Amino acid sequence: MISLKHHIFVCTSCRINGQQKGFCFSKGSVDIVQKFMEAIEDNDLSGDVMITNTGCFGICDKGPIAVVYPEGIWYGNLSEDDIEKIVEEHIMGGTPVKELMI
Repeated sequence: MISLKHHIFVCTSCRINGQQKGFCFSKGSVDIVQKFMEAIEDNDLSGDVMITNTGCFGICDKGPIAVVYPEGIWYGNLSEDDIEKIVEEHIMGGTPVKELMI
């Protein structure tokens, strides 16, 4: 059994047929997933954190969106520039980034 400290879900507007199209996708969510993956690897957290792309969360006006478990913290209106802060402050430091929360 995998024992993770965090699981981060990022909406990439993935549809049932595998197509990625939609608001979060059009706002660069695939790049955000990549940025999370790079930050996790750069900080040697690969064994502790999993990144998963998802379909729509249903609140597109807040996208791109990421949800961090086990806390259930929702982040919205994300850009690539926000990812390092989330990883450093929330994932590594244990303090959610309030200004990015929705």
